[in-house]
Amino acid sequence: MDSSAHNQEVAHLNLPPLVVDLDGTLTPVDTLIESAILLIKRHPLYLFFFPFWLIQGRAAFKAAIASRTHFSAENLPLRTGLLEYLTAQKSAGRRLVLATAAHQSIARAVADKTGLFDDVLASDANNNLKGRNKLAAIQEKVGHTFAYAGDSQADLPIWKVSSAAVLVNVSSRIKRTVAGAVPVEREFTFSKPTWGIWIKALRVHQWIKNLLVFVPLLTAFSFLDASRLADAVVAFFAFSLTASATYIVNDLFDLENDRAHPRKCKRPFASAALSIPAGLVAAALSLATAFALAMNVSAVFTFMLLSYLVLTSAYSWLLKQYVLIDVLTLSLLYTLRILAGAVAIGVATSPWLLAFSVFVFLSLALVKRCSELISLQQSGETATRGRDYRVSDQQVLAPLGLAAALGAVVVFGLYISSPEVKAHYASPLLLWLAALGMIYWLARLWIKTQRGEMHDDPIVFALHDRGSRVAVIAMIAVVLAAHYLTGINL
Repeated sequence: MDSSAHNQEVAHLNLPPLVVDLDGTLTPVDTLIESAILLIKRHPLYLFFFPFWLIQGRAAFKAAIASRTHFSAENLPLRTGLLEYLTAQKSAGRRLVLATAAHQSIARAVADKTGLFDDVLASDANNNLKGRNKLAAIQEKVGHTFAYAGDSQADLPIWKVSSAAVLVNVSSRIKRTVAGAVPVEREFTFSKPTWGIWIKALRVHQWIKNLLVFVPLLTAFSFLDASRLADAVVAFFAFSLTASATYIVNDLFDLENDRAHPRKCKRPFASAALSIPAGLVAAALSLATAFALAMNVSAVFTFMLLSYLVLTSAYSWLLKQYVLIDVLTLSLLYTLRILAGAVAIGVATSPWLLAFSVFVFLSLALVKRCSELISLQQSGETATRGRDYRVSDQQVLAPLGLAAALGAVVVFGLYISSPEVKAHYASPLLLWLAALGMIYWLARLWIKTQRGEMHDDPIVFALHDRGSRVAVIAMIAVVLAAHYLTGINL
């Protein structure tokens, strides 16, 4: 060993023990909030017990939640830069201590996952290890000479008596306060949430699904009616904001499953790019704005939006766990958008349109599910998490989805031969070209799915897939031509 390496090793060994906070420091998440959400998800009635547990104190509250949940640290997001620093310090022989206000069951799970810590200090049923309580526990365990890694205002009493500070994503005010009291050993900063991350969390790209509220405007050929067009636009934003709110809540309640998924683990809340409290505020604001818009359309439309919210919440909380029930619910949610669009502009909905939409959206829902199963198969998994599907179920789901697609085409073909078409279209036979386009488009989606090239959501895939865009635009053009152009026969 050369002299410089020896001196560096000796320097490391002479450094004081490094005490590391958990929530907000080692991990960007709040483990108490995540544990509470996990408990509510599995046993919703426990929400009513929360006030009674809080009355007994925060330590008792944490213990009550921890005793009723199993917090898994397996896929918990960790601050990569800090983790690498701690690994280097551990390799150099420095003593590392995890000290957190989180419950001891959570702290030990994280310590076991990292394999870095020599000791663990955490809250139990009698002691909430935060602020001065944490400081007392640290001094009792490691003495009065230690460095401390933290992230918040609550850590100031500990920093002020420490030998050195490791700052993790702190505000400029806290940084000045700490730097004026003790030496700063290291500082780690992480980027703040951008508009791009919020757009991803709100799933703005999924708003394309809500273009279905314009379908009645198209089928009634009322898109030149400014009043109806305005109502449809308001309806679109009302549904979009409601959908965004439900996406956020669904993501918050599905953190554990999303983190175990090869692609969903990158979602803003699963990756902890956005915090849970921020998500709850965003969901509440989105929902309030959506219903304010809905009430400006009509009371009946507001009821339709409320029905959508109830059904999509039931799907997120319960129905998505059951085989086939989930895809049937998704097809109904798509159809409900069309019904709501008709209510918004005040036109009747054709039974043909409803029958067609149920079949076509069932096929698209099955595309979505088969796409996920193929992705799992490619990653070596055998079953989904949080949903009762196995990779082998593709043998049933794919034929069912193709049958639903053909069912939609059959309904459309019967509609072309119905008396209603002759009353609304100048050249109804042109609609057979739209039927051919429909066969091509749906078959294309299924071929892409079986090749493993399908996005998690077929609607989003269709937006980016050139063949799908051309097919859909061509079908719309044919429908318009069949309505307005006379004397064209095939």
